[in-house]
Amino acid sequence: MGTLSGTTVMITGASRGLGRALARTAAREGASLAICARGGEALEAVAEECRGQSVEVLAVLADIADASDVERFAATALERFGGIDVLVNNAAELGPLPLPQLTDAPSSALEHVLQANVLGPLRLTQAVIGGMLLRNHGLVVNISTDAALIGFEGLGLYSASKAALDALTRSWSAELHRTMVRVISVDPGDMHTAMHMAADPEANPADLLRPEDVAERLLALLVGRLPEADRIEAATLA
Repeated sequence: MGTLSGTTVMITGASRGLGRALARTAAREGASLAICARGGEALEAVAEECRGQSVEVLAVLADIADASDVERFAATALERFGGIDVLVNNAAELGPLPLPQLTDAPSSALEHVLQANVLGPLRLTQAVIGGMLLRNHGLVVNISTDAALIGFEGLGLYSASKAALDALTRSWSAELHRTMVRVISVDPGDMHTAMHMAADPEANPADLLRPEDVAERLLALLVGRLPEADRIEAATLA
């Protein structure tokens, strides 16, 4: 029996990169899955692979930047599973490519990035956290980045959104400290993903972390094997 047997894990952006690796790892450990992404064919491929681990998988085509999609994903998952034990807000947008300097970046681009990276996680967390509080048990993991703290050329829009997500995480953590529901940020480090290569086309893949290895580390946090996992507001897996 896997370490996540009997739990339901919800993952956004599960069709590729870290989201796909997390779905595979959680399924191997026995978790039921509610996963979403914008790429239907790739998402269904991940779902079928996870179902091969004899776990229940709900795969919903959804764009986290779209409020109606978030509502539909949450409602469908709650109807299927009754509640969510772990939510991983993983889906994210970089912004326009090639990455613009802030001097030239259109304000509409920031609006879209904020919809995907801040408002989407906010809406989805609000949709599922009530059930966690009723059961007095649950974990929300917001995938963050060192760019939330450090300025990088071309990443101004993305950095601003992740800094905002970290601020929400800190506030949630303060509000919920008397409960057994935790909301934390995790910086997974620089990974060999399509998003990272889009942001830094000259990056050497050999210098980047494998999403599969990061997923293993994150799983350790989910099942409480990392020190102070029940009290931290932020963690770095790299």
